[in-house]
Amino acid sequence: MKILFVTGSRGEWGYIRPILEIIDKDPNIEYELCVTNMHLLPSFGNSYLEIEKDGFKIHHKIHMSLDGYDHFTQVKSLGIFFSSFSDVVTNSKPDWILLAGDRGEQLIAATVGAYSYIPVAHIQAGEKSGNIDGTSRHAIGKFAHIHFAANKDASDRLIKLGEEDFRVHNVGAPQIDELVKARITPLEVLEEKYSVSLENYFLFVQHPITEEFDQVKEQIEISIEALNNFSEIPIITILPNNDAGSIVINTTIHEKANSNFYKFANLTREDYLGFLKYCKVIIGNSSSGLLEAPTLNTPAVNIGRRQDGRVQGINVINCSHNKDEIINAINKAIDPKFKEHLNQKCKNPYGDGNSSEKIIKILTECEINNKLVVKSLTY
Repeated sequence: MKILFVTGSRGEWGYIRPILEIIDKDPNIEYELCVTNMHLLPSFGNSYLEIEKDGFKIHHKIHMSLDGYDHFTQVKSLGIFFSSFSDVVTNSKPDWILLAGDRGEQLIAATVGAYSYIPVAHIQAGEKSGNIDGTSRHAIGKFAHIHFAANKDASDRLIKLGEEDFRVHNVGAPQIDELVKARITPLEVLEEKYSVSLENYFLFVQHPITEEFDQVKEQIEISIEALNNFSEIPIITILPNNDAGSIVINTTIHEKANSNFYKFANLTREDYLGFLKYCKVIIGNSSSGLLEAPTLNTPAVNIGRRQDGRVQGINVINCSHNKDEIINAINKAIDPKFKEHLNQKCKNPYGDGNSSEKIIKILTECEINNKLVVKSLTY
């Protein structure tokens, strides 16, 4: 069996790496890895180098991203990927195309697979979110043949959307697997590697909301103004994905943030999880505040609507793009009583850390036939 993986961002790499690590040791499964979008951009950290450093062969590199990072370059970039990925599929002839998440390049890959009558399996299927990515996720669901949901809420939604029962599997989120297996850089190693004292620090990750493109500058300025009130605390800042508005966020952070902001275009997966584990709070709108942080009992201040409708653990404190609300949410998150509450009660609604094995088992046991490839809707 041959599986073709597609990844265009560091987030997706966290989804698929634990699966690839198992497959890489299985002589009965062959894989090919297609790497695209921000992985290949020097200005966003050249994260494909991390993939190679992890020991995985990259079989296909597709340069697709046009400079500008607005709505129009984003659409044109996806068009480039559409044309190029069809050639990859023609040459690779995989048994499965395995996708993760909700970004545009995943939607394009799902479309190519469906029209080529090659089975598509989709990790993190069925969830809600408040960005265009949420729409993309459900569009992928209509093209995908097998859905790997991370919780009951998502699996129930897929059934309500007309997907046949045999296609939907509640397996949890595979990025949790590495947390359970302690694939995390220790605190003292992070301090030495990045030359920063991490006795007490925040983690800040804010991506643009593409529907609110005209508000991106105001939103990031408000977040920075709130964080500048904590000027004595180091703030580890991960710069955003290359979505429309990312240049505005990058420029504003560099111009307006205090000197206690330590800025990184990209980190290794282990280092990022280390920063997430040991921080006082993760602030912004990254999905890792909802997905990974609960396993680590890390408080998360979730700003704005990017994660609207998504299942959340008790570690998440929601607020709007308002300076005082953000400050109040941070103060609540760093209160020792809140942390103690998480240590006692927090559970991750996205799985138990054994998702990768479940996904592989389902794929290897699934018979590829017309019932699988020719979809029927139940409504």
